[in-house]
Amino acid sequence: MTINVLFVCLGNICRSPMAEAVFQQLVNDAGLSSQFRIDSAGTGSWHVGEKAHPGTRKILAEHNIAYNGRARQVTAQDLADPKTYIITMDRSNSNDLRRQFGQHANQYRLLDFSSQQAETDVPDPYYTNNFEYVYQLVKDGCEGLLKTIREREGL
Repeated sequence: MTINVLFVCLGNICRSPMAEAVFQQLVNDAGLSSQFRIDSAGTGSWHVGEKAHPGTRKILAEHNIAYNGRARQVTAQDLADPKTYIITMDRSNSNDLRRQFGQHANQYRLLDFSSQQAETDVPDPYYTNNFEYVYQLVKDGCEGLLKTIREREGL
């Protein structure tokens, strides 16, 4: 059985590729990579085909996490399987997906799985350059997400 996880943000160059890379690293470290298919996408099309934002690439490199994906936009195919974990970065991303594709049984915000309570949305570092703060939130959320999936899926 393969567990599909799709991380979604606005343009797929800052937060969702960061979450994809962090989660993939956690899955690899747990020895579970053969049981997951992990990807990311954006609700918008502005950055399709582009590399991740330089700030995202820099912060991932500083934490020794590999990533070389390219931005893409969410498709109906991504949400076709109700078992896929759709993980959005903020309320706006969640609302955009529901508006465009309808309700999805396994759609959550990343920080629903976080141990901290101060934030409910991962802030977009595109204009603020707060990539380290975003990384810390993403890492915490991804750790909680993996724990939850392992419990639910019996891994």
